[in-house]
Amino acid sequence: MIAALQDFTASLPSVLQWVGVMLAAAIPFVESYFGSVIGVLAGIHPAVAIAAAIVGNVVSMLLFVLSADSVRSKVVRGKAPKAPSARRLKLRTQFDKYGVAGVSLLGQTILPSQITSAAMVSFGASKNAVILWQIVSIILWGTAFGIFAAFGVSLVG
Repeated sequence: MIAALQDFTASLPSVLQWVGVMLAAAIPFVESYFGSVIGVLAGIHPAVAIAAAIVGNVVSMLLFVLSADSVRSKVVRGKAPKAPSARRLKLRTQFDKYGVAGVSLLGQTILPSQITSAAMVSFGASKNAVILWQIVSIILWGTAFGIFAAFGVSLVG
């Protein structure tokens, strides 16, 4: 899938390749970290690739958070909570242990930012805190992977 996204991005006119990176980074499991790598490997300047990947991932995450917040508001009105699934229980345990900041910064090693952010909001975390910490996390992960990719490309090329 990563190779197909890289080929798609590289096939776009050079003026629009950053759009391909943004679209790729908006996909859960691709995120800003693989999106920035895709952009760098497609030949886009690392700063542009990283910025495009971050923007694509942030926009996608915002859609998930705002949707989850809206759904949660409607669902919890006057209803008793259901028993959580095993995966959701594991995420809830991590959330209780590390809080919004910890899950946002480390959660991308387990699940995509879109899923972890929506889950945190569904647990009752502050929508604004989730958005803030997810943006910080997306920037850090995207920048780190983009820099690693740029150094790897410069070492090979």
